Amino acid sequence: MDKNKLTRSGLLGLKWPLKLCLVAVLLLAAIAIVVGFFAHPLLAILEIVLVLLVLVISFYAFDTLFKQANKYLEDLAFRKGRGEQEALINIPLGMLLYNDDSKNTVQWINPKLQNYFGKEDIIGKTLGEVNPQLEQLLAAKSPQDQPQGLIKIKESQFQCYIQTDLRVIYLLDITNYARIQQQYEDEKIAIGQVFLDNYDELTQTMADRDQSNLTNYVTNQLTDWAKNNSMFIKRVSEDQFIIIAYARSLIQVEKDNFAILDKIRQDTSKKNYPLTLSVGFAYGRDDLSELAREAQKNLDLALGRGGDQAVVKMGDERARFYGGNTNPMEKRTRVRARMISQALRELFNQVDDIYVMGHQNPDMDSLGACLGIHRIAQMNNKKCHIVVEQKNLHTDIARLLNLITQNQELKTDLIAPAAALEQATAHSMLIMVDTSKPSISVSSQLCQKLAEHLVIIDHHRRGEEFPPNPILVYIEPYASSASELITEMVEYQPQTGPSLSKLEATAMLAGISVDTRSFTLRTGTRTFDAASYLRSVGADGTLVQNLLKEKVDSYIQRSHLIDSIMMVTPHIALCNGAEDQIYDSVIAAQAADTLLTLDQIDAAFVITKRADDKISISARSLGDFNVQVIMEEMGGGGHLSNAATQLSATTIAQVKQQLIAIIHQKVEDKHMSITKKSNS
Repeated sequence: MDKNKLTRSGLLGLKWPLKLCLVAVLLLAAIAIVVGFFAHPLLAILEIVLVLLVLVISFYAFDTLFKQANKYLEDLAFRKGRGEQEALINIPLGMLLYNDDSKNTVQWINPKLQNYFGKEDIIGKTLGEVNPQLEQLLAAKSPQDQPQGLIKIKESQFQCYIQTDLRVIYLLDITNYARIQQQYEDEKIAIGQVFLDNYDELTQTMADRDQSNLTNYVTNQLTDWAKNNSMFIKRVSEDQFIIIAYARSLIQVEKDNFAILDKIRQDTSKKNYPLTLSVGFAYGRDDLSELAREAQKNLDLALGRGGDQAVVKMGDERARFYGGNTNPMEKRTRVRARMISQALRELFNQVDDIYVMGHQNPDMDSLGACLGIHRIAQMNNKKCHIVVEQKNLHTDIARLLNLITQNQELKTDLIAPAAALEQATAHSMLIMVDTSKPSISVSSQLCQKLAEHLVIIDHHRRGEEFPPNPILVYIEPYASSASELITEMVEYQPQTGPSLSKLEATAMLAGISVDTRSFTLRTGTRTFDAASYLRSVGADGTLVQNLLKEKVDSYIQRSHLIDSIMMVTPHIALCNGAEDQIYDSVIAAQAADTLLTLDQIDAAFVITKRADDKISISARSLGDFNVQVIMEEMGGGGHLSNAATQLSATTIAQVKQQLIAIIHQKVEDKHMSITKKSNS
């Protein structure tokens, strides 16, 4: 009820109590007059005159009071109503009334909101036509006592409130506050670390003059780059720089895809000194010391992925990767392999027993690397268990396990994941080979149980998922395989006991052969050195061929996959299996490898359904196209030329559509980058 009505009814309600009081006074006066007549008649007449005079004055006073009160209330009600109308029209808050129909057409807006649309007439238009965000917020049906969200009209930003029962939308202009918020976000401090990946290796054989020229060139390029992007850079050692910048400068550098990486690599390559950079950036935290530690972690992540790339991370968001478009350069020294081998020996002395495992659905490299670690443990007189799930194995792994079970010494050291989880103690150590992601290892629970005694040996580029505190990490993305890395470590172990057996050496050689596609991709001089050593200790090339023989059914399935080929771009091929057909992951990988042998195909993707109902993608390339970044965007990872991912709760058709969109976007970004460089 209106407050004015309440006030008026309250005043009118006082009228009857006042009249009752007056009647009571008159009754008392009448009694006094009657008594006066008996006492003195003249006194009674005087009392009658006085009572009549009081009555006249009282009625006049009451009448005047109520007339003035009514006039005051009517004036107040008029001013209030007029104020409401003026406020509705001139209030500094946008108001919009919409019709209760399926289209939600606009019925009325106040002049304040009309100012933002200028001369544009929006009466009669739907909310979707006025602003698609309004329609989305209305459909969301958020609580009315809370802001429904932010929208943008022209150049202004608004906080939106929707009162659905009255079909009213209130729009509060927060442009100035948004500008202040944006300025705050732009001026957050970002800390970066820049590392010259192969500076030590390059300068070892360089003349002093050439070394000085290279140093000056890199310093000048980084200084100019930092200056052009309003950043501060300081050299802290021969091969490391530190950067301090605002977040807006970092965003600008990200839009340019860290072009400085390509520029320095290309310019130094022309001078026969191919130098690459790794960059780690962090921002979004208030604690500068924590920010510096985060930047160092991101730099370590970039180095763990092979270098020649930048890693940027804000707070708890996912890391963003830039660069990494070249294969990691092979190191010119084996010092690190010797140091890791010695460190592993020292760790063996601190534990009672050892567990080694690879990734789910093991391949020849994964199992071969496990056999290599098993032999290194025996060389150090330590008990080692090979954790493997002997279900749903591919043909080559089944053949190898069959040979292993015929060897009584190896057979007793095979253990299932469940048994290993129950048997492992606080004095056990876990070595994870051919992967650094616990989620795709044979047993993620075992990784959690032995997290404080975990060693990682891998040749894949490190991803964002990584164990928090491994005691030893040996990740070398330049290596062809995990078997290559472990073969080098075997050479630095004490030779008091027997070296690799024929079966172990053969399995490791098969692992190298599979991962290099018979020594055609990702092979360096050390790959052949490792293969040579394995042959010298008894690896059998014929047995390798027998292990890797393909079944007729697998060959037919692979042919069916290849028969579905489509060209996403002139040089990128894609194949996919049927929605109801289950394919082994190895068959999909082999199909992708086969596609690369065809003319004019530089990259290949194969989409199949697995036995666990997940949709798998196997991605391969010849090295010019980075398939790793595409698989990472879809939740996977791997190498620049060899990557994969698995997706749940989806279909092959949906994954195919998503993959094609990402490929087109990456190709377009690459073309834009090339065009920009040519123009500059």
